[in-house]
Amino acid sequence: MRRRALRDEPLIFERNPLRTRRQGVLLPALDVADVDPVGVLPANLLRDDEPQWPDLGELEVVQHFHRLSQLNYAVDEGLYPLGSCTMKYNPRINERTARLAGFADLHPLQPDDQVQGALALMWELEEALKTVTGMAGVTLQPAAGAHGELTGMLMIRKALEARGERREVVLVPDSAHGTNPATAAFAGFRAVEMPSGPEGTVGLDTLDRMMTDEVAAIMLTVPNTLGVFEHRIGEIADLVHRRGGLLYMDGANLNAFVGRALPGRMGADAMHINLHKTFSTPHGGGGPGAGPVAVSEALLPHLPVPRVERADDGRFRMLWDDPRSIGALRGYFGSFLVLVRALTYIRAMGADGLRAMSDLAVLYANLVRHRLRGAYHLKFDAPSLHEVVFDDSRQAARDVHNTDIAKRLLDYGFHPPTMSFPLIVHGALMIEPTESAPPEEVEAFCDAMLSIAREAEENPELVKTAPHTTPVRRVDEVRAARQLKTRWTPD
Repeated sequence: MRRRALRDEPLIFERNPLRTRRQGVLLPALDVADVDPVGVLPANLLRDDEPQWPDLGELEVVQHFHRLSQLNYAVDEGLYPLGSCTMKYNPRINERTARLAGFADLHPLQPDDQVQGALALMWELEEALKTVTGMAGVTLQPAAGAHGELTGMLMIRKALEARGERREVVLVPDSAHGTNPATAAFAGFRAVEMPSGPEGTVGLDTLDRMMTDEVAAIMLTVPNTLGVFEHRIGEIADLVHRRGGLLYMDGANLNAFVGRALPGRMGADAMHINLHKTFSTPHGGGGPGAGPVAVSEALLPHLPVPRVERADDGRFRMLWDDPRSIGALRGYFGSFLVLVRALTYIRAMGADGLRAMSDLAVLYANLVRHRLRGAYHLKFDAPSLHEVVFDDSRQAARDVHNTDIAKRLLDYGFHPPTMSFPLIVHGALMIEPTESAPPEEVEAFCDAMLSIAREAEENPELVKTAPHTTPVRRVDEVRAARQLKTRWTPD
């Protein structure tokens, strides 16, 4: 079942153990006569010995970095089942459009009349996102999801101030996305956790009790981090609005219902959209990303500036000043080439394609749920959408835990799922296959997980000491985090 063998690759300093002189580049002779480059430098800046650079030829350098690249796991390598991350395949047409000179070579301070195509693209993407969400307006400025959350919460604060109200509390369900409490605090609110009901969703009785006149908003992840849809979202929105609050919807899991449901009709006042997740831009490792925010009529006056406006003659301009706005969220206008990729994806898929995308994402998650539910425990046995959250409680009886399962998956050639999140599921295994993997890949992942469950019963030590086939074996993660070595020294 294992799909590839990974060979060890030594550090580049170790590639020439005998330290024989090998030259990868020929430098031209100095063309400055009668000048000693060493002699012009102060003595205190000169080394007493030669630097320990690796002596390698060009081919050896190329081989080294090529082999390192083969050790990296990527979406193009296979299934990337990180729950809540939506690590899907990125169509190459997206990259081609992002590399068009008319987009890639722009400068953010060019006059509007020189960048009409770019402004038109941003305006069209805003219109597409308004259609997808059923919301009144969109800002493309935020750089990623958490930045989008902050943007939405700042607009909510601005709207309350415009009403002459000062509310300090934001309700955050324990099944919400992990950044929500920090975002509320950054926006100047006090986050208060709401416990989930037995189905893993918000209970109306709990909300009714906690929704006081101090509450500015509720931050609701839909579907929540358990992969469960808040099926009473309409009633939740009505209750929050009747008490004078606003509803922030975390859109990290939008991939579950694009083309099937509209957050605007659910009662959302603000919602960030992870373009790099739902609409396929390469992400991970810190970027790139984009987190546009869609808003209801209540927040429309407070959208950030600058924003794109379309004149009656069809031309576009940037609006830089609006006294009702929360202001600018960054120095320039969003992650522009991410916006290009996202609109390319939306245009290529069309309405029917986007609907089919979410349908298949839900289907695959439920395939995983069906195949693994006999081997792994489901704490919340509610209907799943795009992701499903198991836990390790059955395996823990043999002292096998979710980290062991993740390490063993590496031996089978798969990237592990999201671990130990959401926090309300101890020993969580959060699996999101996305729609882009072929069905055979999803089945093979399930086969690997079932095989590991059997190993945990029959030979738990095999799982507890995994991985066995990777160049780097099990690492002391606590020690690695606290005593990280970033410099190689010879023996």
